[in-house]
Amino acid sequence: MELLRFLLYPFAVIYGLVIFLRNKLFDWGILKSFSFPFPVISVGNLVAGGSGKTPLVEYIVRLLKDKYQLATLSRGYGRKTKGFIMAAPDHTIDKLGDEPLQYVRKFDGLPVSVDESRKHGIRQLMAEVPGLEAVIMDDAFQHRYVKPGLSILVTDYHRIYAHDHLLPVGRLREWKKGSQRANIIVVSKTPKIFSPLVRRQLLEDLKPLDQQLVCFSYITYEDWLPLYEQVPVIEGENRKVNTILLVTGIAFPAPLEEYLRPYCMDLSKLEFGDHHMFTEKDISLIRDTFLSLPTRRKIIITTEKDAMRLKNPDAERVLSGFPIYYLPIRFDFHPQDKESFEAAIFALVKQGKLE
Repeated sequence: MELLRFLLYPFAVIYGLVIFLRNKLFDWGILKSFSFPFPVISVGNLVAGGSGKTPLVEYIVRLLKDKYQLATLSRGYGRKTKGFIMAAPDHTIDKLGDEPLQYVRKFDGLPVSVDESRKHGIRQLMAEVPGLEAVIMDDAFQHRYVKPGLSILVTDYHRIYAHDHLLPVGRLREWKKGSQRANIIVVSKTPKIFSPLVRRQLLEDLKPLDQQLVCFSYITYEDWLPLYEQVPVIEGENRKVNTILLVTGIAFPAPLEEYLRPYCMDLSKLEFGDHHMFTEKDISLIRDTFLSLPTRRKIIITTEKDAMRLKNPDAERVLSGFPIYYLPIRFDFHPQDKESFEAAIFALVKQGKLE
């Protein structure tokens, strides 16, 4: 592994120089960042792959949606369409991508949109959403053509960016110094019982600027939901089975594996790449793997994001006869961080700037 990193290092240096120059062009004003006359909240990360952005976006939506006319804007990763689209619950993942589809199906009445150009997307939202008061840009930390009123950088507790390296040696999309553009750094997926000593060590590793707010958060798993209508609800002791087949297409499934182990004697796994689009071959593999498990009391578990990619007629034809469930997650902050985070959000939305 170390030899591979050594061989890839020159490519990381070249990539880093390109990213450094791009950021400097924005810093010097040669490439222009556009501001809007209402609050724009950017949620993003420094790494390629998951860090907990989606549940944080949902947290902010829950915080604001009943008080302000809010909209979300995503690039629509993995979609087969181009340009601006206002999402609808009956749209497919090919049209929107998994995260916007999840938002529009979860939050009734929330304007959810996709556009690879965030500047163009916000202008379209202004034209199509009467009384628009705030926009949440999902996965937009590197999208500097829009200047957000509040920039939130998310990093995974298990793999913080301070210990990572530039692509392709590591997973960093840009140099670690880019974290200084963030107003808030959110450390996601920490344990619920969180030691002050660990908190202090993480702060030393992240080295935030004096003006940066650092908040620590955790996730909880909600009720196990049937993926298809034909699948019965499962609750309580019925969740404890001999074997769980865990099907994931996310960057880091280890916390979910840890959560599920007490519910089974054997945890089997089918792991696909982040944002994986399930093919007919993949769906057949899920079916055949499940049928080959040598126990009677067995179920299939997947994530909420993967459920967006498996909830389609092709997959349902093959898998609807099996006990397959997905696990929504909910994002929350440790008590000492919750008030500070929410105060920063409300300060921006009420006044259009940070206090």
